[in-house]
Amino acid sequence: MKAFTVKTSKIGATRYADIIKKARLIYHKIEKRTKRRPYIRSAYFKKEKIFFDYFWAHLNQKLPSDRRRRLRYFPCAVELIENSRFEPFTELNRFKKSERLHRFTGLTKDDELFYVQIKEDLKTKQKFLMSVFGGE
Repeated sequence: MKAFTVKTSKIGATRYADIIKKARLIYHKIEKRTKRRPYIRSAYFKKEKIFFDYFWAHLNQKLPSDRRRRLRYFPCAVELIENSRFEPFTELNRFKKSERLHRFTGLTKDDELFYVQIKEDLKTKQKFLMSVFGGE
């Protein structure tokens, strides 16, 4: 599987308060583009919308240290979704057969591996950003 190399660097702060502030700034720029649900368009899925409905709720279920680790890759994840045309690893959700999970692989400027997981609802054909995490 090919990894897409992003040009943006991950968030360099170490304190959770600083990281969440920078990630929310990026998210609010995306949010301001529409009056309805925030989304970004994916190059791989032929410019279909990827919604953020589940991302923040899923992130808040994690421990604060894990949230900090995952949020550092948020700007890289947004760029990967918008620009990557590399085929992701795709599988049906084991727990819910009406969902498909797509896992994209990316590399930061500093050659750090990270993953972006997108959930696709097979009934409505909508896609949602679920998770971003490093490849440690």
